[in-house]
Amino acid sequence: MKKIVIIGAGGFGREVKMLIDQINYNKKKYDFIGFYDDNIEKGSMINGFKVLGSIDELLQVDYNLEVVISIADPKIKMKIHETLNENSFLSFPTLIHPNVLIGNDEVLIGNGCIVCASNIITVNISIGNFVILNLGCTVGHDTNIGDYCSFMPNVNISGEVIIENLVYVGTGAKIINLLTIGNSTIVGAGAVVSKSLPEKCTAVGIPAKPIKYHD
Repeated sequence: MKKIVIIGAGGFGREVKMLIDQINYNKKKYDFIGFYDDNIEKGSMINGFKVLGSIDELLQVDYNLEVVISIADPKIKMKIHETLNENSFLSFPTLIHPNVLIGNDEVLIGNGCIVCASNIITVNISIGNFVILNLGCTVGHDTNIGDYCSFMPNVNISGEVIIENLVYVGTGAKIINLLTIGNSTIVGAGAVVSKSLPEKCTAVGIPAKPIKYHD
C-alpha cells in the first residue's frame, strides 16, 4: 500500500478522504495517514485523523509519500505544487472514483487530478495535470482541459471545447460546444457559456458575460 496524505482539511478535503475510502473498498491501495493544512492547528483531529502540520512541513518528508492537493483555487493549487515539487520523495496521484464512466477511445488524464463520483468523460478528451472534476460533471467529446483547472459539482462541458490553464468553473455551469475559455478565467455558478471567453475575466449569467478582469 502507498502512504497518502491530503492537503486541505476542510469540506472538500474530507470528501477526498471519502473518495480514497471508496477506491480502497474492494482492494486497499492507499494507507491514509492524515491531513496537512496551514489554517488548522497541528495535532487537531479531523474525522479521526490528525492534522500532521503545515504544507511547508511536507518539504521535510524523507520517505515516499503520495500527496493529494484538495484545493479548488487554481492559483493556490499551482503554487502548492510548485513548492512541493522540490521534494523528490513526494508524488501526486490521480484519484478517480470507481463509478466514473470514462470512454475507451483516446482519453488522457494527467497527474494529480481528482475525479469525483458520477462524472462522465466520453471520448477523445485530454485533461491536464491537477484538475478537479467535482461530483456529477460531464465532459463531452474532443474537449481539451488545461492544467490546474477546477470544476465544481454538476458542470456540463459540451463537445469540442478548449479550456485553458487555471480556469475555475462554478457549480452547475454549462459550457456550450465549440468554445474556448481563456487562461485564469472564472465562470460563475449557474452560468451558461454560449460564447468564447477571454483570459483573466470573471463571467456570470445566462448567457455568461465578463463583468470584470483580473491579473
